[in-house]
Amino acid sequence: MSKLRILYVASEINPFLKTSDVADFVRKLPQAMQERGMEIRILVPRFGLINERKNRLHEVVRLSGINIAVGDEEKPLIIKVASIPTAKLQVYFIDNEDYFQRKYVFHDKENRFYDDNDERAIFFCKGALETVKKLGWAPDIVHCNDWMTALIPLYLKTTYKNDPMFKDTKSVFTVYNNAFEHRFEGDILEKARMMDIDDSMLAELKTADFPGFIRIGCTYADAVVRAEEESSESLNAILNDLPEHKFEAEDEDVTERYYNLYTQLAG
Repeated sequence: MSKLRILYVASEINPFLKTSDVADFVRKLPQAMQERGMEIRILVPRFGLINERKNRLHEVVRLSGINIAVGDEEKPLIIKVASIPTAKLQVYFIDNEDYFQRKYVFHDKENRFYDDNDERAIFFCKGALETVKKLGWAPDIVHCNDWMTALIPLYLKTTYKNDPMFKDTKSVFTVYNNAFEHRFEGDILEKARMMDIDDSMLAELKTADFPGFIRIGCTYADAVVRAEEESSESLNAILNDLPEHKFEAEDEDVTERYYNLYTQLAG
């Protein structure tokens, strides 16, 4: 049997950036799966807090150079790569001057939520899948972490479903207690749309807020996982009606449970 290929997509990873539990989770689980014989790739945004020189990031020219549409605008996609010093894991960073070269992650220095965080998430989700295509590496599982990755399961079930690179790919969506109160302005459906996607498929996103991102991720993912046992009321309202593949990530032996989930989904 060939190695299972697992793509991890997240907003952050240790040791490059840590603002929440996502960073630790995405640092530990991929290495554990690699040690069990799986083939791993990791994709995160290149937020401005990440020191390129210190972390030895360098651009992968053969992967860069395409444009990603966000509504009526097209933004250039730049791909950088670095290795985790204590593990044989490469991390690919998605970069764009307009979206990611800021000194802060999701809030400015006055702690105001960036108005274009929706566009940044949409660019990241679209860019992640286009990067995988350029890599020529067909994942068996795409494991999406937190709200910023929530559109990837939708894109896999629609725009990319007939693409040879993704035709057998399954998705896992892990939900975290990283809620925000902001409601995005503008036509978020138009920004998120891709080929073979109509408004009805994007209906869960119409609220243009955190619950909207979580609901659309849960709707299209093949498996949904709750990262923390205790969730907010708004998150519980979404998560109480989930697909059958659901477990609490706080349960004993998380690594074993994810390993079993991946192998089950991959068939």
